[in-house]
Order: sequence, then C-alpha cells, then structure tokens
Amino acid sequence: MEPRIQYATTADGVSIAFWTLGEGMPLVYTPIIPWSHIQLGWRTPECRRWYERLAEKRQLIHYDGRGSGLSERNVTDFSLDAHVLDLDAVVDRLNLKEFALFGSQLSGLVAVNYTVRNPARVSHLILWCSYARASDYYGLPRVASLLALLDRDWELFSETVAHAAFGWSAGEPADRFAALMRESVSQEALQLMLPVFRQFDVATLLPRIKAPTLVLHRRELVFPSIELVRTLASRIPDARLALLEGASAAPYLGDMEAVLGAIDEFLGEGEEAAAGAEAPAAGAFRTVLFTDVEGSTALTQRLGDAKARELLRAHERIVREALKAHGGSEVKTMGDGFMASFSSATRALECAIAMQRAFAEHNESAEEPLRVRIGLNAGEPIAEEEDLFGTAVILAARVAAKAEGGEIVASDVVRQLVAGKGFLFSDRGDVALRGFEDPVRLYDVRWREDG
Repeated sequence: MEPRIQYATTADGVSIAFWTLGEGMPLVYTPIIPWSHIQLGWRTPECRRWYERLAEKRQLIHYDGRGSGLSERNVTDFSLDAHVLDLDAVVDRLNLKEFALFGSQLSGLVAVNYTVRNPARVSHLILWCSYARASDYYGLPRVASLLALLDRDWELFSETVAHAAFGWSAGEPADRFAALMRESVSQEALQLMLPVFRQFDVATLLPRIKAPTLVLHRRELVFPSIELVRTLASRIPDARLALLEGASAAPYLGDMEAVLGAIDEFLGEGEEAAAGAEAPAAGAFRTVLFTDVEGSTALTQRLGDAKARELLRAHERIVREALKAHGGSEVKTMGDGFMASFSSATRALECAIAMQRAFAEHNESAEEPLRVRIGLNAGEPIAEEEDLFGTAVILAARVAAKAEGGEIVASDVVRQLVAGKGFLFSDRGDVALRGFEDPVRLYDVRWREDG
C-alpha cells in the first residue's frame, strides 16, 4: 500500500509533504535536493524496494524539500537555513524526540547543520556521497560541464545527469530517474536555485558534530569525488568512513545490500539500546520537572509566529540537551514547556541548574531573552501510555507556576531528598497552591555561580 502523504508547515509558512513507513526507531530520510518527489519515488520499483528494506527494522520518514515534489513550489528562499526549516517542520509535526538522520549529497549539508543545532535529537547521522562545501562539488569539471546543458536543453540535461550519476550503463532506472527529475522541479526554478545551492557550506560545523556519524561512498563514483568525501569524514570527530564497491550515486542500484548492511550495523547499536530500555515501573518514585517559557503568548503577539517559534526552538534545544546529559526522560512537550522525570532528585536538580545556566548564556547574545520558569516535585506518579499522572505531577506543575522566569522552585520533598548534596535553597515558606487544601512548603534553588 502506498504511504499516505501528509503535510507539515515550516516556521516561514512553507507546506512540506512527507510520508512515514514502518515502526520502531525513527530514521528521517532527507530529500535528494532538488530531485525529490516522494510519491513518484515510491512508484519507482528500485526506490520502493530500498524504502521498504530501510523500514523493515525502523520507522522511515521521507519528505520533499521546498520548491520540489509535492511540497510547496511557490517559494523564493532556497537557502541552507530554509532547508533546515523543512526538516524541522517534519520532525516537529511528528513530535520526534530522538531520531537517526540520513543526508544524501547536497542534503547531507542540511543534515549536518541540523545535527549541530539539535545535538539532543539526532542519535545517529548517516551521510551518503556528501561533502562539506557545495562550491567544491559544483567546481568539479564534470559537474560544471553537465550544468552547462541546463540552459540549452532541459530534457537532455536531465537525461545526461541521471545517466552520469547512476552509471552510463544504468539504462531504464536512469531513464526513470530523469523523468522524476523533470517532475520534481521546473527548469526555471532550478536556474534560480543553483546560485543559492553553491553557497551551502558546513565545513566549520563538522568538528561540532556530537552524534555518531557514518560516511558512506562508492569507490568508483566520479562525483562527488572520493577526495571530497574523505575530507568530510576526516573533519567529523570519530566518524566512520565506509567505502563500498560500485559507481552509482543511487544507493538502491548496484550492491544495495552492502549499503543496507552498513546502515543496519551502524544503527543497530542505538536500536538495541532503545529496545533494551525499560519504562519506569508503575508506582516508581520519580522526581518530576516542568519548564515553562514566561509570557509565551505575549511573545508570539509581539514577535510574530516565525520569530516566536525560533525562540521556542532554542528552549527545546537547551532542555533536550540538558535532559540527555543528566539522564532525564522527556515525558511530553506542551509547545512552550516540557514535562520530564528523573529516577534521581539530585540529577533532576543538577539538570534544572544546567538549563538555567544555558538559558542565561543564550540571553547574553540573543536579541530577545528567553525567560523560563522551572518547578520540581517528587513522588509516585501513575505511568500510563508513556505519560505520567497523579498528585505528584499536578503538584510539580503548580510549583512551576509559582516560579518567575529564570527561577527554579522545588517542593520540600525534593529539598529533603537532596539534603547534604551541596545545593543551596532559600525558604519561601508555606504557599497555597490551586487544588490543594493544605499549603505546601516551597524553596528557591540558588543556581547562579555568584550565589
């Protein structure tokens, strides 16, 4: 059955088409910019087998980039940042907390950029036949010769590019891809896109990649050259470079099983860990943490949807990075806030402090400050369908509501659990909380380095 086409909307208002296939650990498969058409790709036999095999062990998410395929065509911004917004929109639409990311050729630069911006969300990064600077790729003599055909003959250009990329003996698969190219994007749109694509550059970002990274390439592939791919891999900390046999840029042509084997082995580590992770037992004692962006509604009204969403993404990034570093579990996000849980009150408080320090650092250089209130309580919540319920959770939310932006407020239960661990508290006294008959003792947590 053909996957159902769905849509996500980017922060700058562009409609992005995507589909999902399979279940399990998410693998987000970025488009081959600009040659992407997720519906026609699925209807191509070679592509379909490739997608089905990728989805055997995981959930595969595939989308069309802006200006191509089934995504919105009436677009003027084709920058690297704009393409990152496309990816951002899809993963936010699906509420993916953590996922593996596959970037192919030019979209590999989009994947690198997103990974550096969102280290807590990308568990594994796979780069197929990619490079660090688009100018290096477009400067290759054969690529320059192919592009010279673009203005002269659109059909000849597409046929030549497809056969050159797939291998001159590819025959029918290359013909099908040439037809898909012409359906993916118009000649006029591509002429506008190419000068922007040449500016894509992630060379300075490569050393900042924290996710385990697999760089895949085929030895006989002419463009991108093996030198560009080796340079890419050498600048990524602890990246694995796998050079496979073959001359096709299409992973589903030639020895597809070798490509799948390398991917399965690489992702298998994370998938096994995810399968072995156990949810907290019912009634387990947990420390519950809430974050809430102060005045989020007013921010949206003042800044507009796009800029307010950008600010909220910074909040999401900082929270998720801190949770990952301190062993916290994201329970859910409410748009302008998070609910998380910890098996240790100590780690929960350390995480809250790390968040506030990160927000403070962000605010030093930001045009618009991000003021976040944090509240904590501990108890035995009810776990149901990956969510937490009960008095302990409600009280944690009420505690967070008593904080101001930049503050951490904890219940007396939390303070007692971390007694002697070096945390500094300021007594707020007994505070009446909505929905609770008796006042609750609350404490400010002092987190600034200067006390």
